[in-house]
Amino acid sequence: MKKQLSKLSENLQDLINKIHEMAVSKKVKAYLVGGFVRDLILKVNNLDLDIVIDGDGAKFAEAFAKHMGARITVHKNFGTATVFIGQGSKVDFSSSRKEIYPKPGQLPVVSAGSLRVDLFRRDFTINAMAIDLRYGKLFDYFGGRADLEGKKIRIMHPLSFIDDPTRILRAIRFEQRFGFVIEPKTLKLLKDAVKLDMLSKVHAHRIRDDLILILKEKDPIKEIRRLQKLVGFDFIAKGIKLNSKSYAFLKSLKREINWFNRNYPKRRAIDSWLIYLMGLLDSFDDKEIKSVCLRLGLRKGEEIRLLSFKQISHAALNDLSRVAVKPSHIFEILEPLSYETILALKAKYNNPVFKAHIENFLEIYNGMRIFISGDDLHGLGVVPGPRYQKIFAQVLSAKLNGLVRTKSEELVLIKRLLRKRS
Repeated sequence: MKKQLSKLSENLQDLINKIHEMAVSKKVKAYLVGGFVRDLILKVNNLDLDIVIDGDGAKFAEAFAKHMGARITVHKNFGTATVFIGQGSKVDFSSSRKEIYPKPGQLPVVSAGSLRVDLFRRDFTINAMAIDLRYGKLFDYFGGRADLEGKKIRIMHPLSFIDDPTRILRAIRFEQRFGFVIEPKTLKLLKDAVKLDMLSKVHAHRIRDDLILILKEKDPIKEIRRLQKLVGFDFIAKGIKLNSKSYAFLKSLKREINWFNRNYPKRRAIDSWLIYLMGLLDSFDDKEIKSVCLRLGLRKGEEIRLLSFKQISHAALNDLSRVAVKPSHIFEILEPLSYETILALKAKYNNPVFKAHIENFLEIYNGMRIFISGDDLHGLGVVPGPRYQKIFAQVLSAKLNGLVRTKSEELVLIKRLLRKRS
């Protein structure tokens, strides 16, 4: 595997070399494992390294983080740690270990184990390979490379989906991401686990994490279709039923996400997964959405964005569908909403006028600022207080509507407003 490693970016090669050098200095063995090895063979970019240490992985990670001056998160119960390097890269360290699941769906009990045992505890053969950092040798005890070449998703043992039912979701995610197939025995065991309702035995927060990963995929609609066929959506919430209209909406969401990313690459990165979740929950009312948010443990801001898509008033929707509406009123409706909510609305209401108003808001009105400040108002004799915000709002409204453009014009407007008041 040395040849493949030599084709990595200089930064990644340098990072791997530093891990290797520290492992040599501490006289421990270090291995690249999991998804990074899989993607290296597939020639897919992956900035996240997964390292197994034949020793104390968390202690090694702490020393490495100190050496790099990097931030670290340690999970002592599992002997794991994550070191955040910067530039979107991180390294997950763990001790070589074995896992025993006390009950189906519960987190495992961890103890020390060999590299082979460590690889055997993983989800699929394609994720159960390791590269020795000393010699670049590939350890493939379970036929992972052959399954990569055969484009197959294969579990490690017959109880895999019982031990950890979230592997059901991961099998579908990897199958659709890579264009692989779940091999027949694995597919049968997956369906058996679904019949046993194994996903209901997993803590909802773990379900949330795997659901988000699915909805973050490049084209999650493929995963959603496969989920509907193999699993259904009761693991998210009972009552989610998707039909042709639902999928048309999801496709529209995808178009708007791509449109935004293409046109506004320097804006805040949108949470595309949340937009797709709006699509999945489109038939739900406020109470049902709140229940989903509570069960999955979504953040308050995520709940607010999900609800705002459903709570926009009919009057606001009607106004956005009219040609003769002032820019200031468009701003008033859309400014309080998140990009995620605005894009979902743009996808939902297939009205050219509606879409044009949203596009004008994002292109022209969003982020529009006035020139005058509190110092300018103070200089005009305005006593500081709530009146400042009212004046600012009036000036911004005039600017949105094209009535003022420069700072001098803003000051002229303010003086006129003050004269009227006096």
